[in-house]
Amino acid sequence: MTDAPPEADRVSGAPHPRETRTLIGQETAEREFSEACRAGRLHHAWLISGPGGVGKATLAWRIARFLLTAPATADGAPGPSGSLDSDWNDPVVRRLLALSEPRFFLLRRPWDEKTERLRREITVDEVRRLGSFFGLSVADGGRRVVIVDAADEMNVNAANALLKLLEEPPADTVMLLVSHQPSRLLPTVRSRCRNLRCRSLEPNEIGAVLAQAGVEGDVNAPGLAALSGGSAGTALRLITQDGLELYGEFIGIFSARTDRSRAIALVDSMAGAANADRFGLALELLDIFLARLAKAGIGMRMKTEAIPGESDLFARKCPDAGASRRWAALHQELGARARHGKAVNLDPGTLLLDILLKIHEAAKQTAA
Repeated sequence: MTDAPPEADRVSGAPHPRETRTLIGQETAEREFSEACRAGRLHHAWLISGPGGVGKATLAWRIARFLLTAPATADGAPGPSGSLDSDWNDPVVRRLLALSEPRFFLLRRPWDEKTERLRREITVDEVRRLGSFFGLSVADGGRRVVIVDAADEMNVNAANALLKLLEEPPADTVMLLVSHQPSRLLPTVRSRCRNLRCRSLEPNEIGAVLAQAGVEGDVNAPGLAALSGGSAGTALRLITQDGLELYGEFIGIFSARTDRSRAIALVDSMAGAANADRFGLALELLDIFLARLAKAGIGMRMKTEAIPGESDLFARKCPDAGASRRWAALHQELGARARHGKAVNLDPGTLLLDILLKIHEAAKQTAA
Protein backbone atom coordinates (compact mmCIF):
# COMPACT_ATOMS: atom_id res chain seq x y z
CA MET A 1 0.00 0.00 0.00
CA THR A 2 1.50 3.33 -1.09
CA ASP A 3 1.41 6.46 1.03
CA ALA A 4 -1.08 9.16 0.05
CA PRO A 5 0.59 12.03 -1.85
CA PRO A 6 1.10 15.32 0.03
CA GLU A 7 -1.69 17.88 -0.08
CA ALA A 8 -0.92 21.29 -1.54
CA ASP A 9 -3.17 23.04 0.99
CA ARG A 10 -1.79 21.36 4.12
CA VAL A 11 0.77 23.05 6.41
CA SER A 12 3.38 20.57 7.64
CA GLY A 13 2.89 19.69 11.29
CA ALA A 14 -0.64 21.07 11.51
CA PRO A 15 -4.09 19.56 11.03
CA HIS A 16 -5.63 20.22 7.62
CA PRO A 17 -8.13 23.11 7.60
CA ARG A 18 -10.96 20.65 6.96
CA GLU A 19 -9.99 18.89 10.21
CA THR A 20 -9.86 22.09 12.30
CA ARG A 21 -12.93 22.44 14.48
CA THR A 22 -12.44 25.94 15.90
CA LEU A 23 -11.79 29.10 13.91
CA ILE A 24 -9.72 31.58 15.94
CA GLY A 25 -9.47 35.31 15.30
CA GLN A 26 -11.74 35.66 12.26
CA GLU A 27 -15.07 36.26 14.01
CA THR A 28 -15.73 39.45 12.00
CA ALA A 29 -15.42 37.71 8.62
CA GLU A 30 -17.55 34.79 9.82
CA ARG A 31 -20.21 37.14 11.15
CA GLU A 32 -20.28 39.05 7.84
CA PHE A 33 -20.96 35.84 5.93
CA SER A 34 -23.57 34.70 8.45
CA GLU A 35 -25.41 38.03 8.29
CA ALA A 36 -25.45 37.90 4.48
CA CYS A 37 -27.01 34.44 4.69
CA ARG A 38 -29.68 35.52 7.17
CA ALA A 39 -30.53 38.53 5.01
CA GLY A 40 -30.98 36.32 1.93
CA ARG A 41 -27.90 37.78 0.20
CA LEU A 42 -25.94 34.58 -0.32
CA HIS A 43 -23.61 35.52 -3.19
CA HIS A 44 -22.53 32.78 -5.59
CA ALA A 45 -18.78 33.54 -5.17
CA TRP A 46 -16.77 34.70 -2.13
CA LEU A 47 -13.14 35.83 -2.13
CA ILE A 48 -11.66 34.96 1.28
CA SER A 49 -8.52 37.10 1.40
CA GLY A 50 -5.82 38.02 3.88
CA PRO A 51 -2.26 37.11 4.87
CA GLY A 52 -1.19 33.49 4.63
CA GLY A 53 -1.71 31.29 7.65
CA VAL A 54 -4.38 33.32 9.46
CA GLY A 55 -7.33 30.93 9.02
CA LYS A 56 -8.73 31.69 5.55
CA ALA A 57 -8.91 28.04 4.50
CA THR A 58 -10.32 27.07 7.91
CA LEU A 59 -13.07 29.64 7.38
CA ALA A 60 -13.74 28.31 3.86
CA TRP A 61 -14.16 24.74 5.14
CA ARG A 62 -16.34 25.97 8.00
CA ILE A 63 -18.60 27.73 5.50
CA ALA A 64 -18.64 24.66 3.23
CA ARG A 65 -19.72 22.37 6.08
CA PHE A 66 -22.46 24.79 7.04
CA LEU A 67 -23.81 25.25 3.53
CA LEU A 68 -23.89 21.53 2.81
CA THR A 69 -25.61 20.58 6.08
CA ALA A 70 -27.87 23.54 6.90
CA PRO A 71 -31.47 23.47 5.63
CA ALA A 72 -32.15 25.97 2.86
CA THR A 73 -35.07 28.35 2.78
CA ALA A 74 -37.26 28.90 -0.25
CA ASP A 75 -35.02 31.64 -1.65
CA GLY A 76 -31.93 29.45 -1.51
CA ALA A 77 -30.36 31.03 1.59
CA PRO A 78 -29.49 29.05 4.72
CA GLY A 79 -31.86 29.07 7.63
CA PRO A 80 -31.92 31.80 10.30
CA SER A 81 -29.32 30.29 12.63
CA GLY A 82 -26.54 32.78 13.39
CA SER A 83 -23.87 30.15 13.92
CA LEU A 84 -21.82 28.34 11.28
CA ASP A 85 -21.22 25.41 13.62
CA SER A 86 -21.83 21.94 12.19
CA ASP A 87 -22.43 18.55 13.72
CA TRP A 88 -19.21 16.60 13.22
CA ASN A 89 -21.19 13.37 13.38
CA ASP A 90 -23.26 14.41 10.38
CA PRO A 91 -22.70 12.00 7.43
CA VAL A 92 -22.02 14.96 5.12
CA VAL A 93 -19.30 16.25 7.44
CA ARG A 94 -17.72 12.81 7.62
CA ARG A 95 -17.74 12.60 3.81
CA LEU A 96 -16.14 16.05 3.59
CA LEU A 97 -13.35 14.88 5.88
CA ALA A 98 -12.80 11.93 3.54
CA LEU A 99 -13.12 14.14 0.42
CA SER A 100 -15.93 11.90 -0.79
CA GLU A 101 -18.93 14.26 -0.61
CA PRO A 102 -20.51 14.31 -4.13
CA ARG A 103 -21.77 17.90 -3.75
CA PHE A 104 -18.31 19.28 -2.97
CA PHE A 105 -15.28 20.01 -5.17
CA LEU A 106 -11.78 21.02 -4.00
CA LEU A 107 -9.68 22.84 -6.60
CA ARG A 108 -5.99 22.95 -5.68
CA ARG A 109 -2.55 22.21 -7.11
CA PRO A 110 -2.50 18.56 -8.19
CA TRP A 111 0.04 15.83 -7.60
CA ASP A 112 2.11 14.98 -10.68
CA GLU A 113 2.52 11.20 -10.88
CA LYS A 114 5.38 11.46 -13.40
CA THR A 115 7.59 13.81 -11.38
CA GLU A 116 6.21 12.67 -8.01
CA ARG A 117 5.86 16.29 -6.98
CA LEU A 118 3.08 18.79 -6.49
CA ARG A 119 2.61 21.00 -9.52
CA ARG A 120 3.64 24.61 -9.04
CA GLU A 121 0.31 25.98 -10.25
CA ILE A 122 -3.33 25.12 -10.76
CA THR A 123 -3.73 24.23 -14.42
CA VAL A 124 -6.61 24.62 -16.83
CA ASP A 125 -7.11 20.84 -16.77
CA GLU A 126 -8.07 21.05 -13.10
CA VAL A 127 -10.63 23.78 -13.84
CA ARG A 128 -12.06 21.62 -16.63
CA ARG A 129 -12.57 18.88 -14.06
CA LEU A 130 -14.59 21.43 -12.11
CA GLY A 131 -16.70 22.05 -15.22
CA SER A 132 -17.34 18.30 -15.43
CA PHE A 133 -18.35 18.33 -11.76
CA PHE A 134 -21.01 20.94 -12.50
CA GLY A 135 -22.26 18.78 -15.36
CA LEU A 136 -23.03 15.88 -13.07
CA SER A 137 -26.47 15.61 -11.51
CA VAL A 138 -26.62 15.29 -7.74
CA ALA A 139 -28.76 12.38 -6.62
CA ASP A 140 -30.19 14.06 -3.53
CA GLY A 141 -30.30 17.58 -4.97
CA GLY A 142 -29.30 20.45 -2.71
CA ARG A 143 -26.58 23.02 -2.81
CA ARG A 144 -23.06 22.43 -4.18
CA VAL A 145 -19.89 24.05 -2.82
CA VAL A 146 -16.45 24.60 -4.37
CA ILE A 147 -13.26 25.63 -2.55
CA VAL A 148 -10.33 27.02 -4.59
CA ASP A 149 -7.18 26.97 -2.45
CA ALA A 150 -5.32 29.01 -3.35
CA ALA A 151 -6.79 31.03 -6.19
CA ASP A 152 -3.46 32.90 -6.51
CA GLU A 153 -1.89 29.65 -7.77
CA MET A 154 -3.99 29.45 -10.95
CA ASN A 155 -2.12 30.08 -14.18
CA VAL A 156 -3.62 32.47 -16.73
CA ASN A 157 -5.49 29.78 -18.67
CA ALA A 158 -6.95 28.31 -15.48
CA ALA A 159 -8.03 31.75 -14.27
CA ASN A 160 -9.79 32.50 -17.55
CA ALA A 161 -11.54 29.14 -17.46
CA LEU A 162 -12.71 29.79 -13.90
CA LEU A 163 -13.89 33.27 -14.92
CA LYS A 164 -16.35 31.73 -17.38
CA LEU A 165 -17.86 29.68 -14.55
CA LEU A 166 -18.06 32.78 -12.33
CA GLU A 167 -19.80 34.74 -15.10
CA GLU A 168 -22.42 32.02 -15.60
CA PRO A 169 -22.62 30.34 -12.19
CA PRO A 170 -24.51 27.04 -11.95
CA ALA A 171 -27.69 27.15 -9.89
CA ASP A 172 -27.46 26.43 -6.16
CA THR A 173 -23.66 26.64 -6.16
CA VAL A 174 -21.36 28.63 -3.90
CA MET A 175 -17.69 29.08 -4.79
CA LEU A 176 -15.15 29.98 -2.08
CA LEU A 177 -11.84 31.37 -3.39
CA VAL A 178 -9.00 31.47 -0.86
CA SER A 179 -6.46 34.17 -1.76
CA HIS A 180 -3.25 35.31 -0.05
CA GLN A 181 -2.59 38.02 -2.67
CA PRO A 182 -5.81 39.16 -4.37
CA SER A 183 -3.81 41.61 -6.51
CA ARG A 184 -2.44 38.60 -8.42
CA LEU A 185 -5.93 37.59 -9.53
CA LEU A 186 -7.57 38.82 -12.71
CA PRO A 187 -9.57 41.98 -11.95
CA THR A 188 -12.56 40.36 -13.63
CA VAL A 189 -12.30 37.40 -11.23
CA ARG A 190 -12.19 39.73 -8.21
CA SER A 191 -15.15 41.72 -9.50
CA ARG A 192 -17.33 38.59 -9.64
CA CYS A 193 -16.73 37.82 -5.95
CA ARG A 194 -17.83 39.30 -2.66
CA ASN A 195 -14.82 39.83 -0.40
CA LEU A 196 -14.36 38.42 3.10
CA ARG A 197 -11.20 39.91 4.61
CA CYS A 198 -9.31 37.95 7.27
CA ARG A 199 -6.92 39.83 9.56
CA SER A 200 -3.53 39.05 11.10
CA LEU A 201 -3.68 37.31 14.47
CA GLU A 202 -2.72 38.73 17.86
CA PRO A 203 -0.12 36.96 20.04
CA ASN A 204 -2.75 35.33 22.28
CA GLU A 205 -4.58 34.08 19.18
CA ILE A 206 -1.31 32.71 17.76
CA GLY A 207 -0.86 30.79 21.02
CA ALA A 208 -4.41 29.43 20.86
CA VAL A 209 -4.00 28.24 17.26
CA LEU A 210 -0.69 26.55 18.09
CA ALA A 211 -2.28 24.79 21.06
CA GLN A 212 -5.12 23.60 18.81
CA ALA A 213 -2.50 22.28 16.36
CA GLY A 214 -1.02 20.16 19.13
CA VAL A 215 2.06 22.26 19.97
CA GLU A 216 2.99 21.39 23.55
CA GLY A 217 4.90 23.34 26.18
CA ASP A 218 5.53 27.05 26.54
CA VAL A 219 5.97 28.98 23.31
CA ASN A 220 7.11 32.55 22.79
CA ALA A 221 3.80 33.64 21.28
CA PRO A 222 4.69 37.39 21.21
CA GLY A 223 8.01 36.66 19.48
CA LEU A 224 6.38 34.28 17.04
CA ALA A 225 3.65 36.82 16.29
CA ALA A 226 6.26 39.51 15.66
CA LEU A 227 8.32 37.43 13.22
CA SER A 228 5.34 35.78 11.52
CA GLY A 229 3.40 39.00 10.97
CA GLY A 230 0.42 37.50 12.81
CA SER A 231 0.36 34.30 10.73
CA ALA A 232 -0.22 31.12 12.71
CA GLY A 233 0.92 29.04 9.74
CA THR A 234 4.25 30.86 9.62
CA ALA A 235 4.56 30.67 13.42
CA LEU A 236 4.12 26.90 13.26
CA ARG A 237 6.84 26.67 10.62
CA LEU A 238 9.13 28.76 12.82
CA ILE A 239 8.57 26.30 15.65
CA THR A 240 9.11 23.15 13.59
CA GLN A 241 12.26 24.58 11.97
CA ASP A 242 13.68 26.29 15.10
CA GLY A 243 13.10 29.69 13.54
CA LEU A 244 13.33 31.69 16.77
CA GLU A 245 16.71 30.13 17.55
CA LEU A 246 17.93 30.90 14.03
CA TYR A 247 16.76 34.52 14.32
CA GLY A 248 18.51 34.73 17.69
CA GLU A 249 21.71 33.54 16.00
CA PHE A 250 21.43 36.42 13.53
CA ILE A 251 20.91 38.88 16.39
CA GLY A 252 24.02 37.48 18.08
CA ILE A 253 26.13 37.72 14.92
CA PHE A 254 25.12 41.31 14.20
CA SER A 255 25.41 42.41 17.83
CA ALA A 256 29.12 41.57 17.94
CA ARG A 257 31.90 43.05 15.86
CA THR A 258 32.44 41.36 12.54
CA ASP A 259 32.31 37.69 13.59
CA ARG A 260 33.18 35.98 10.34
CA SER A 261 33.88 32.60 11.95
CA ARG A 262 30.45 32.52 13.61
CA ALA A 263 28.78 33.48 10.32
CA ILE A 264 30.70 30.79 8.43
CA ALA A 265 29.75 28.17 11.03
CA LEU A 266 26.10 29.09 10.64
CA VAL A 267 26.33 28.93 6.85
CA ASP A 268 28.05 25.53 7.01
CA SER A 269 25.18 24.19 9.14
CA MET A 270 22.85 24.75 6.18
CA ALA A 271 24.88 22.92 3.55
CA GLY A 272 23.33 20.16 1.47
CA ALA A 273 19.95 19.46 -0.07
CA ALA A 274 18.64 18.15 3.26
CA ASN A 275 18.87 21.70 4.66
CA ALA A 276 17.12 23.44 1.76
CA ASP A 277 14.10 24.37 3.90
CA ARG A 278 16.32 25.79 6.65
CA PHE A 279 18.25 27.82 4.08
CA GLY A 280 14.99 29.20 2.70
CA LEU A 281 13.88 30.11 6.20
CA ALA A 282 17.21 31.86 6.84
CA LEU A 283 16.66 34.11 3.81
CA GLU A 284 13.12 34.90 4.97
CA LEU A 285 14.30 35.75 8.49
CA LEU A 286 17.06 38.02 7.18
CA ASP A 287 14.44 39.81 5.08
CA ILE A 288 12.28 40.24 8.20
CA PHE A 289 15.34 41.40 10.20
CA LEU A 290 16.17 44.14 7.69
CA ALA A 291 12.55 45.30 7.46
CA ARG A 292 12.24 45.57 11.24
CA LEU A 293 15.64 47.26 11.52
CA ALA A 294 14.81 49.88 8.88
CA LYS A 295 11.72 50.93 10.81
CA ALA A 296 13.65 51.59 14.03
CA GLY A 297 15.22 54.87 12.89
CA ILE A 298 11.92 56.52 11.94
CA GLY A 299 10.17 56.00 15.25
CA MET A 300 8.19 52.91 14.30
CA ARG A 301 8.84 51.25 17.64
CA MET A 302 8.17 47.54 17.71
CA LYS A 303 5.37 46.31 19.96
CA THR A 304 7.54 43.52 21.30
CA GLU A 305 10.98 42.04 20.86
CA ALA A 306 11.10 38.85 18.86
CA ILE A 307 14.31 37.92 20.68
CA PRO A 308 15.90 39.52 23.79
CA GLY A 309 18.49 42.06 22.71
CA GLU A 310 16.75 42.95 19.46
CA SER A 311 15.66 46.44 20.59
CA ASP A 312 19.15 47.34 21.83
CA LEU A 313 20.71 46.16 18.56
CA PHE A 314 18.25 48.14 16.47
CA ALA A 315 18.79 51.30 18.55
CA ARG A 316 22.55 51.09 17.92
CA LYS A 317 22.44 50.09 14.27
CA CYS A 318 19.61 52.38 13.16
CA PRO A 319 19.63 55.49 15.36
CA ASP A 320 18.03 58.00 12.98
CA ALA A 321 16.07 58.53 9.76
CA GLY A 322 19.23 58.65 7.64
CA ALA A 323 20.28 55.21 8.84
CA SER A 324 16.75 54.00 8.29
CA ARG A 325 16.88 55.04 4.63
CA ARG A 326 20.21 53.25 4.15
CA TRP A 327 18.89 50.05 5.74
CA ALA A 328 15.71 50.25 3.66
CA ALA A 329 17.80 50.55 0.48
CA LEU A 330 19.92 47.57 1.54
CA HIS A 331 16.76 45.62 2.30
CA GLN A 332 15.62 46.08 -1.29
CA GLU A 333 19.08 45.34 -2.72
CA LEU A 334 19.61 42.13 -0.75
CA GLY A 335 16.06 40.98 -1.40
CA ALA A 336 16.68 41.25 -5.14
CA ARG A 337 20.06 39.53 -4.73
CA ALA A 338 18.45 36.62 -2.86
CA ARG A 339 15.74 36.17 -5.49
CA HIS A 340 18.29 36.26 -8.31
CA GLY A 341 20.59 33.84 -6.50
CA LYS A 342 17.80 31.32 -6.02
CA ALA A 343 16.66 31.73 -9.63
CA VAL A 344 20.13 30.93 -11.05
CA ASN A 345 20.83 28.20 -8.45
CA LEU A 346 23.71 30.07 -6.84
CA ASP A 347 25.44 28.05 -4.14
CA PRO A 348 23.29 28.59 -0.99
CA GLY A 349 26.31 28.96 1.29
CA THR A 350 27.93 31.58 -0.94
CA LEU A 351 24.68 33.52 -1.22
CA LEU A 352 23.93 33.48 2.49
CA LEU A 353 27.48 34.41 3.55
CA ASP A 354 27.52 37.26 1.05
CA ILE A 355 24.29 38.65 2.51
CA LEU A 356 25.57 38.35 6.10
CA LEU A 357 28.82 40.16 5.28
CA LYS A 358 27.02 42.94 3.41
CA ILE A 359 24.83 43.54 6.44
CA HIS A 360 27.98 43.71 8.60
CA GLU A 361 29.59 46.18 6.19
CA ALA A 362 26.50 48.38 6.26
CA ALA A 363 26.53 48.30 10.07
CA LYS A 364 30.17 49.46 10.11
CA GLN A 365 29.33 52.34 7.76
CA THR A 366 26.43 53.36 9.97
CA ALA A 367 28.67 53.35 13.05
CA ALA A 368 31.25 55.44 11.22
